[in-house]
Amino acid sequence: MMFRRGLTAWLPRLVGLLVAVFCAVSLVYMLACTPKGDDEQLAFPWANSPTGKEGYQAMLQEREEQHRNYINSLKKQIAQLKDELQERSEQLKNVQDHYTDSLGVGLDRSNPEKTQTDLLAFLHSQIDKAEVHAGVKLSTEYAAVPFESFTLQKVYQLETGLTRHPEEKPVRKDKRDELVEAIDLALETLNSPEGDSNTKHRLYAASDFIEGIYRTEKDKGTLYELTFKGDRKHEFKRIVLFRPFGPVMKVKNENINMANTLINVIVPLAKRTSKFRQFMQNFREMGIQQDGKIHLTVVYFGKEQMNEVKAILENTSRSANFKNFTFIQLNEEFSRGKGLDIGARVWKGNNVVLFFCDVDIYFTAEFLNTCRLNTQPGKKVFYPVLFSQYNPGIIYGHHDSIPPLEQQLVIKKETGFWRDFGFGMTCQYRSDFINIGGFDLDIKGWGGEDVHLYRKYLHSNLIVVRTPVRGLFHLWHEKQCLDELTPEQYKMCMQSKAMNEASHGQLGMLVFRHEIEAHLRKQKQKVISKKT
Repeated sequence: MMFRRGLTAWLPRLVGLLVAVFCAVSLVYMLACTPKGDDEQLAFPWANSPTGKEGYQAMLQEREEQHRNYINSLKKQIAQLKDELQERSEQLKNVQDHYTDSLGVGLDRSNPEKTQTDLLAFLHSQIDKAEVHAGVKLSTEYAAVPFESFTLQKVYQLETGLTRHPEEKPVRKDKRDELVEAIDLALETLNSPEGDSNTKHRLYAASDFIEGIYRTEKDKGTLYELTFKGDRKHEFKRIVLFRPFGPVMKVKNENINMANTLINVIVPLAKRTSKFRQFMQNFREMGIQQDGKIHLTVVYFGKEQMNEVKAILENTSRSANFKNFTFIQLNEEFSRGKGLDIGARVWKGNNVVLFFCDVDIYFTAEFLNTCRLNTQPGKKVFYPVLFSQYNPGIIYGHHDSIPPLEQQLVIKKETGFWRDFGFGMTCQYRSDFINIGGFDLDIKGWGGEDVHLYRKYLHSNLIVVRTPVRGLFHLWHEKQCLDELTPEQYKMCMQSKAMNEASHGQLGMLVFRHEIEAHLRKQKQKVISKKT
């Protein structure tokens, strides 16, 4: 009881003491946090005091000085950040230069030893990545990269077109130079003395080369294994070489605007009205309706069926509101080269892309842009490899009916082939065609003039772009082999006709159709006998 009474008496005093201590601490805190002037601490001015106005002015000046100091501090930080950014940019540039040097591009000639070391390190890393010292696990049988073999005279190749043979002499300069360089390097290696040995050894010559195999991994390089005769009958020398590839490097980054690039499609023609009607249906849909930046020049030879051709042109002009066409009529024997040459030279407008086209060609709107993108005046001409259609009557002979044309134009080995021996369809600027000299007008009829022009471009400084395109088709038409041909010419004509009719497998089905029909009859008889 006495303790409770004492606690009750001292409690108000304790609370008062705590309040006093709190006030004192607050006062000290306020005095400590008051902004300082240049020489002494400023006290809070009281409103009624005689120094209140001066106190406010002093406080404002102090605040202004603080802001000025803060701004100066920010400026210093910005300057420091700029310096740091500049330093980091220089470091990044040095790293990029080092990386570029290691690839052999933009080499720093001030330190050739380091450059050579970096380059060799990179090339050896490419060898380690390739399938040279050890095999690589592959997912399917189609993933293996096959070798091709070669001798001093021939190359035995797997990837062949219709004009290439399983064995042939390397005609392409880059392929020939590549293999000759590999053999020369191998001979140099064999004939180099090993170490400091003064022992005489035989000198190897190209005649000692037996055969070689090579294959290319597109992202790594080309592996060569070359075999030479040894010192004795059953001894051989093998040299393994590797040509490493570097990584992809940016050469150009450009924006291309083809909005105003007009294409002049030039078609030489004689008779063939039904084919021209089919061509104009394709031209109207793809050229007029979808593309819109196109002109048509028809060079017609003779007068027979000329009125029908002009009527087809005029009907298309009225129905499609299309005025961008030129019709030229020549009273002379048909000459494809002359027709294209006249069609190109009659143009009087600005420089234009010329597309030399035949009446049995089908093209898409996408191809027209491909034609524009792969031509450049004074620099590039375009020679697309078109897809040639097989005989629809054979391809779809087992169907109830032949599907519409648009459904037939599918790029498969059963439906056609890349016409890699044709050079008639081409895109180039008119200025390049005129400067190169145009066609050889002494060539009459079909054939020959296109190869002659192609060779002219190859012999010039222009880049010839040769590539298969998915939007250009040669429509099948029956090939006629005339009776006046010699037996050898007639045989070659028939071989060409067979090549255009169907694939190897489809022709085989025709050859063995009697055996196939007999097999089907036997199967039906077995089914009937089981039922009975």
